[in-house]
Amino acid sequence: MNRLSIDPSGPILRRTRLGGERGEGVISTAIAVLIIAFLGAAMWVGFNAIWTDTEGNIQNQVTDIGS
Repeated sequence: MNRLSIDPSGPILRRTRLGGERGEGVISTAIAVLIIAFLGAAMWVGFNAIWTDTEGNIQNQVTDIGS
C-alpha cells in the first residue's frame, strides 16, 4: 500500500507561507515613509514657530537700538 505523506517543510507549505507575506515589505516601507513625513511636518511647524518668535525679537532689538 502506498501512502502519500506531505512533508511539513515541503514546497506546499513553503509556497503558502511565502504567499501570505507578499507585499509586507511595501506596506512596512509605506508606514515608515508616513512616520518620517509626519515627523518632518512636526519639525517644520516647530521650526517655523521658533523662527517667527526669533524674527519678532530681532525686530524689537533693532528698533530699540535704532531709537
